Order: sequence, then C-alpha cells, then structure tokens
Amino acid sequence: QVQLVESGGGLVQGGGSLRLSCAASRRTSSSYPMGWFRQGPGKEREFVAAISTYGDATNYADSVKGRFTVSRDNVKNTVSLQMNSLKPEDTAAYYCAAKGRPYSSFTTFTSPGSYDYWGQGTQVTVSS
Repeated sequence: QVQLVESGGGLVQGGGSLRLSCAASRRTSSSYPMGWFRQGPGKEREFVAAISTYGDATNYADSVKGRFTVSRDNVKNTVSLQMNSLKPEDTAAYYCAAKGRPYSSFTTFTSPGSYDYWGQGTQVTVSS
C-alpha cells in the first residue's frame, strides 16, 4: 500500500512559479507510474502530467505542455511538478496519484480511474 503526501501549493502571481512535491511512504521499496491531476471547484478532475516508473517517459496535458515539468527521484520516493509561467486558469487543487503495480519503464497513465492511490491534494491559486 502506498501513502502519498503532497506539499508546495500556495498563492502565486500570474507568470510566477511553484514546485509541488509528492512524497511516497517509506513502505514503498520502488517507484510506480505516477501522475498529477487538478480539480477546480465544480469541475471534474483533469490530467496534468504523468511519469513512468523510472522517469523514462513523461506525458503532459496540452494546456501545460512547455510550462510544467514532472520529475521523480526514486531513491527518495518523491515526484515533483515544476510549474512555470503560471496562469489564473491553473488555479485548482492539485493531486498526486500512483499506480499500485510497477508497469513497464515507458508506460504512463492519463486517466484518473487508472490510478490506485491518491494524495490529499494541495491548493494552487494563481492571481491575475
């Protein structure tokens, strides 16, 4: 079982940057495919970025491509989301998610329903 803890959210001006971090429990001996999702009030949870087991492959939503970068440190069991050039439309609660099985090195998942574990979420608010 994987426990995820997110941090790094906050209030930032448009054009600014934030770095979100997702830490997996010590129980996890190896990494799994991970993803970042976001959900605004009254909106459905949407895909933001995904990374494969060892970071060999990444995937981004068109809305964040070129601005956001997902990375991982499998030694520390952490996954990060570097968010640059933030826009007001990026405002949402951001969630880290993990698969419960170690898929192949190049497999990423973009559907919320494909993930087995979720963090508590961290709020990102981008002002105009």
